[in-house]
Amino acid sequence: MKAMVLAAGLGTRLQPITFEVPKPMVPVLDRPVMAHIVDLLDAQGFDELVANLHWFPDEIRGYFGERFTWRYEEELLGTAGGVRNVADFFGDDPVVVVSGDALTDLDVAALVERHREAGGIGTLAVKRVADTEEYGVVIHDEDGRVQGFQEKPDPAEALSDLANCGIYCFSPEIFDYFPDDDPVDWAKDVFPVLLDNDVPFHVHEIDAYWNDVGSLEELRQGTFAALEGRLRVEWRGEERQEGLFVSEGAEVGELETLSGSVWVGAGARIGDGARLMGPVVIGDGAGVGAGASLRDTIIFPGTDVEEGAIVVGGTLGHTGIVESLRPRSA
Repeated sequence: MKAMVLAAGLGTRLQPITFEVPKPMVPVLDRPVMAHIVDLLDAQGFDELVANLHWFPDEIRGYFGERFTWRYEEELLGTAGGVRNVADFFGDDPVVVVSGDALTDLDVAALVERHREAGGIGTLAVKRVADTEEYGVVIHDEDGRVQGFQEKPDPAEALSDLANCGIYCFSPEIFDYFPDDDPVDWAKDVFPVLLDNDVPFHVHEIDAYWNDVGSLEELRQGTFAALEGRLRVEWRGEERQEGLFVSEGAEVGELETLSGSVWVGAGARIGDGARLMGPVVIGDGAGVGAGASLRDTIIFPGTDVEEGAIVVGGTLGHTGIVESLRPRSA
């Protein structure tokens, strides 16, 4: 099966991290967020993958190598224009699209099956959310056929609480409803045309974990969900004592305090007397000085915390993040 991973966006809501690192390469535990997507697709039989590139393309291409067919966008083509640009990759097969910043454990194959059963031109993965002001929501009839959209509505005015996850399956005929010129956006340019022409497309509601890593807070939530098992993704680490997961080559001194869940990346160093109050994530090659105290904190790969420092609710990183996230041999 074939799938596309969208990887060309600028990730402006994750700035300043994305001033130095493309959004798909932002680390979540021991690998970039996009690597978790690849793991998910691999496990479900998607053996042919394509991705679009624009922002820091060499960093993404250098990490994944020949796992993908690559398409570089000199100018951004839009959320839908980038998909049209790889239409030849899919040919007559279903066009499966996954955002390159989606942290999820959904069954993508089930989305494809729902699309086949529904018989429309497209199927959108949707999930119920508590706060509609953070998402575009999808309105549908009793059969799941899309009737309209609202963009980040006030909860009192929301006609739906089903967020659009940005994960789609389309029939190849979808490109017949595109405007001629790029950029092209699904929400602004394509979905309205489908509605105006009474072309059926449907929702596929999921119960799985989903987080679009659209903000710094969502990055923190997704990382801690993976650590605590609410998001089912693969990550390395041996549980040396209750709540403490340590990766290969890490050096952990005598801790003064350990509570909650703590993950220590490969080659990281933690000095004696450190206080770690989880959830805490310490990336590959990071250093935590003796006597430092961390609580509800993410330390990105290769980043050092000084001796005796106190970090509460922080996300610390530097420009060595991508280099320290190069794939390791199994």
